[in-house]
Amino acid sequence: MQFRNKVKLSMTFLSLVSKNLSLHKIKLQMSTFEQFNLPKSVQKAITDLGFTSPTPIQEKTFSVIMSGRDMMGIAQTGTGKTFAYLLPLLKLYKFTPGHTPKIVILVPTRELVVQVVEEVEKLTKYMSVRTVGIFGGVNINTQKTTVYQGCDILVGTPGRVMDLTLDNVIRFEEMQKLVIDEFDEMLNLGFRTQLTAILAMMPKKRQNILFSATMTDEVDAILNDYFDYPEEVTLSPSGTPLENITQITYQVPNFNTKVNLLKHLLQTNEDMSRVLVFVNNKKISDMVFDQIEEDFPDQFGVIHSNKSQNYRLSTMASFQEGNLRGLITTDIMARGLDISNITHVINLEMPELPELYMHRIGRTGRADATGTAISLISPREEESKIAIEILMDTELEYETFPEEVEVSTKLIGPEKDRQPIKLLFKKQKLEGDGAFHEKSKKNKKVNLGGPGITKKKTHGSVNRNMLKNQAAKKKKKK
Repeated sequence: MQFRNKVKLSMTFLSLVSKNLSLHKIKLQMSTFEQFNLPKSVQKAITDLGFTSPTPIQEKTFSVIMSGRDMMGIAQTGTGKTFAYLLPLLKLYKFTPGHTPKIVILVPTRELVVQVVEEVEKLTKYMSVRTVGIFGGVNINTQKTTVYQGCDILVGTPGRVMDLTLDNVIRFEEMQKLVIDEFDEMLNLGFRTQLTAILAMMPKKRQNILFSATMTDEVDAILNDYFDYPEEVTLSPSGTPLENITQITYQVPNFNTKVNLLKHLLQTNEDMSRVLVFVNNKKISDMVFDQIEEDFPDQFGVIHSNKSQNYRLSTMASFQEGNLRGLITTDIMARGLDISNITHVINLEMPELPELYMHRIGRTGRADATGTAISLISPREEESKIAIEILMDTELEYETFPEEVEVSTKLIGPEKDRQPIKLLFKKQKLEGDGAFHEKSKKNKKVNLGGPGITKKKTHGSVNRNMLKNQAAKKKKKK
């Protein structure tokens, strides 16, 4: 009896060990793209790109998307989110002879549309898939013609997608999959109205795939209103910085001193070969560009929303090709764009929202590379620093300010104290203390309360009975 029990225990132990080994084997096997059982055309395209192993977010989301369930993916920038939804969608894709899109991908910016279209075209190199990208700032009629010719995968910004849908150019009759990438940034940019309008025009029977780097209250509210309990796939808690990014901060008294420090860092640090400099608005970015251009001619470009689409794309292409050392930009560049080998991110101004800090520094340290994020913080930006530290649960310690950097005393507009506007022409004080001045002659009459003196009518007929009655009433009153 005891022998049988021992045999049973040993068999149970061996079965558990074999299960653990098989699970471990599966995990090891899933570390290559081949275990996704992708179509040969997609696998060949991945091999051509030189990729062999999926990133953690690609592994975690693959089975969820393949199951057909709605999904909400929370992952940092630079973790391979674009391929995380493209690979399972292309595996599920089936050719149909229709001309309307089967997969719709919504992204917040024009640059991200161009990037996603390029990634789709790389993966569908050996497939018969028509991909179209649409965005604002270019001729809408040209895009209408392109969409009319038919597309299978549509990538666009919410504003332009809504415009073409209202014009009945885009129809969602065959649409089966909806992807919303950079969901939180889309809401930050004010696309909530367009987004909800597009969702209302889409068929209810569809799979929703959402990706966001942070989980904000506004994202949560949209999820509750428009999506049926999507499965959440989290790579890391919202606000967790990438481990391979070194964060450095300097305490700087004012903006012009920040520019002096930036110039010093560029002159003394040869490793700063591919740099992104972030500021908060277009006017400041142009101002910084003019100052940097004096010491580093033809080494930097500037990108913001006032620049034309062609200028922005050509400047980005020059930077990608290595013709420019860096770009000065607003938060338009902080999201989703996969610019390779960024060595340093400079926060010349701290962002208004702590989440934007995460997306800015996420431009470097991508795909297992290392990077450096340098933040220059003035006294009025201390609160922003505290909010960022709370979000990341990490304290940012100040480095020693270099003695050789000139401390400027010149302040720019936002740094100056607001002074009350002085009156150029002072009104003379009126006599009699303001409103109680002497009245004009016509207003000096005194009302004594008695009947007014009326002149007797001397012309025309007279109603003697009326006069008699009036005289009798006066007599009675007396």
